[in-house]
Amino acid sequence: MQRRSFLKLGVFGACALVAGGAAYRLVRGPSPPGRFVLDGAARAALAAIVPAMLGSALPREAAARAAALDGAIAGVDTAIRGLPLAAQQEVQDLFGLLALAPARRFVAGVKDGWREADPAQVAAFLQSWRTHRLATLQTAYLALHDLILGAWYADAAHWAAIGYPGPLPELSA
Repeated sequence: MQRRSFLKLGVFGACALVAGGAAYRLVRGPSPPGRFVLDGAARAALAAIVPAMLGSALPREAAARAAALDGAIAGVDTAIRGLPLAAQQEVQDLFGLLALAPARRFVAGVKDGWREADPAQVAAFLQSWRTHRLATLQTAYLALHDLILGAWYADAAHWAAIGYPGPLPELSA
């Protein structure tokens, strides 16, 4: 690829992201300056992303898996609500980007909605963000990773799986 073509592609991609963000804001309106709200689109994205992040840590049995997934999503919501308002707004923008169909297709490579996303496709998108040359996408991956794994392992029921015995008795008094 020639340098000129590369620069044109970069400018086109940036314009597409700006246009997607503008379209999202026009359709949804400006986000309120208040606290983070985990809406249906964000929940659908998390329902696809959490199993890809947690992998075999989730139970295999369907009912237990569904309950664990709901618990993980609720834990992510709680973790986000504990962040400063500015960070909550950034997470809201990330989920807004993932919810907007053109941005989801362009940035995450997920063609259909999150409910129809193939787990292998979701895992591939996460891996591409984890190792992407753009620091913004790496940061977005790390935010999702830390929120999901932090919420999952904040629950004492999951400590045994990683061999963590819990806090020292002297420190929990």
